[in-house]
Amino acid sequence: MFPIRDHNPSGRTPYVTYGLIALNVVIFVAYWPLFANERALNLFFYDWAMIPAKVTQLGDFTGLLTSMFLHGGVLHLAGNMLFLWIFGDNMEDRMGHLPYLAFYLATGVAAGLAHILGGPASMVPTVGASGAIAGVMGGYLLLFPRARVDILLFFLVFFRIIPIPAAIMLVLWFALQVVAGLGSDPDMGGVAYWAHAGGFVAGLALTLPVFLRLGGPRFWRATHGSPPQFHPDREETPMTPPLKVTCHCGAVELRVTLSEGLSTARRCDCSFCRRRGAAAVSAPLSGVEVLRGADN
Repeated sequence: MFPIRDHNPSGRTPYVTYGLIALNVVIFVAYWPLFANERALNLFFYDWAMIPAKVTQLGDFTGLLTSMFLHGGVLHLAGNMLFLWIFGDNMEDRMGHLPYLAFYLATGVAAGLAHILGGPASMVPTVGASGAIAGVMGGYLLLFPRARVDILLFFLVFFRIIPIPAAIMLVLWFALQVVAGLGSDPDMGGVAYWAHAGGFVAGLALTLPVFLRLGGPRFWRATHGSPPQFHPDREETPMTPPLKVTCHCGAVELRVTLSEGLSTARRCDCSFCRRRGAAAVSAPLSGVEVLRGADN
């Protein structure tokens, strides 16, 4: 199961996401010649990768930041950048450019700390942006649980692309990290499962203020957990509290919730409207078209 794209267009150019992808690629190309010399590569990773023992025993925290811009091979880099490309633009759209950058770096550091907790005396160098990208995925789960993600499935020599809700893909991915982490040995190297899990949880936690600013559970109810249809090129504001407008029959007030350009209204249950089938009547309200007397 491998995600290749999502159906969630962003409303602004994700400059930070593009910049992070470009920076990771440029740094990788810069030290690519070292892969021909194993000793030189090991020395380079010792200086710049995240080594738990250096943090816990020497107090050297530099690797917590620098390691998230290093990768152990072309496939490692390509896989991480694909995940960042898929999920990063929407998180940047929601948070804004600079807050998103701070969020990315913070979840990367949190992922490194989670990895250290799993093996504080390990001397195995850890590299990769996957911890920070896991944080992006955790935030994506909170804001867009029902966005459609295209998954590439392999069946021996056959493959198929199927769209599934982001929540299914992301929860399964997180569960796999936890299960694999329980059976891993941090002193043996390999995939840093606890960094992935820790970054994911940190991303959820750091996205919570954004989720609450958008209205919390009311944001989910208004968008049904799917990508909103409108993406203004400005910072989001809290959801407008429910407003009251008069039904077209003139007898009943309807509660109307306005959120991101969407409007919803309850059907009027009076006998007049039932006889008329509660035909929709439009009326402009603060520049937003609101349907009154009908479900929307």
